[in-house]
Amino acid sequence: MKDTITVLDKEFVPFLSEEEIQQGVQKVADAIYEDFKNEIPIFIGVLNGVVIFFSDLLKAYSGDCEIAFMQMKSYQGTSSTGEVKNLMDIPAEMVKDRHIILVEDIVDTGNTLQLLHEMMKSKPIASVKTATLLFKPEAYKKDLKIDYIGLSIPNKFVVGYGLDYDGIGRNIPAIYQLK
Repeated sequence: MKDTITVLDKEFVPFLSEEEIQQGVQKVADAIYEDFKNEIPIFIGVLNGVVIFFSDLLKAYSGDCEIAFMQMKSYQGTSSTGEVKNLMDIPAEMVKDRHIILVEDIVDTGNTLQLLHEMMKSKPIASVKTATLLFKPEAYKKDLKIDYIGLSIPNKFVVGYGLDYDGIGRNIPAIYQLK
């Protein structure tokens, strides 16, 4: 890992190495498999930030599964707007009577997560659970249970491994925090 990186106009310092990230990925994959080894769940990735975690999670998952994507947006710059926009949904017939695993890259306030759960519960699903690589307990403001957490982190802005700053930095293999 580099000592510091610059993304757009901000400096970031090392936070999580690729090895630490992969340990969190494996922890989530193993826990989901334990709960769904006799089922074929649908993993629904929440775009755009989830892409790298989603790919690694699927490779680490031992069971059969299907995949789909939704797209939400709630960030501008380094902070949440407080407003979540649904940019792409899942058809109800695709998830009928299925076990859903909503896969997020990071959960902070929980606003996106709450909207996702409301959207899923309006569909004829069997169950819905949430998996995230990163969780910020200090920032979380909801009562929804997060079923699978790779790593809990402090309430700091992070970039890399799918996480971005104004659309840039997703392709950085490790995770850096704002300096």
